[in-house]
Amino acid sequence: MKVGTDAVLLGAWVKVEKTTRILDIGTGSGIIALMIAQRTATNTLIDALEPDKDASEQAQSNVLHSPWKNRITVHQTELQQFQSSHKYDLIVSNPPYFVNSYLPSDENRKRARHNDTLSQGELIERSSSLLNSHGRMAVILPYAEGEIFVQRALSHHLFCNRKLAVFTRREKRQERWIFEFSFSKGIPSEDTLFIHEGTDNQWSTSYKNLTKDFYLYL
Repeated sequence: MKVGTDAVLLGAWVKVEKTTRILDIGTGSGIIALMIAQRTATNTLIDALEPDKDASEQAQSNVLHSPWKNRITVHQTELQQFQSSHKYDLIVSNPPYFVNSYLPSDENRKRARHNDTLSQGELIERSSSLLNSHGRMAVILPYAEGEIFVQRALSHHLFCNRKLAVFTRREKRQERWIFEFSFSKGIPSEDTLFIHEGTDNQWSTSYKNLTKDFYLYL
């Protein structure tokens, strides 16, 4: 599992204040869980779910070699089978999102990028049951899937409170939504982020400011 821009964006953007229990659904290499551990207090515990055996082993190795190995627990399991004795303050997910698209031959890529094993409905339903009454859920999705996700979340009384429109460049169409949901209804705040600027594919100042704490060279 490579470290993708989607994961970095979500891990840097999501609010983590006043959280002591966090769930990362589909952790892959563990990047989002590790980023959130870096941003949170020493009493914050993170459960990271990853159904793929190889990916979960990689995530476990990355966690064990990090300063936060005592705060992150990697579980090799599907969300549908995951059982928890407590509720969460925050749930984050960079979920499978391609719907009815060409399936790649590599099974790991298929599981990571398609919703055959975790549908939007299952993600929303299970997350709503695992959040505490003041909890929040944050996801990153392509534009079209994101529009559908917001409407489906309403059926479980999850309301969008924050959203970030992500563009690769100003002249391009919007590629991603990052959403934050809670059980409290209100007018969502909305921001825009352009990842690149100029003609030489340089990261924008906004992207650098958001993610600078996580890159060795920026």
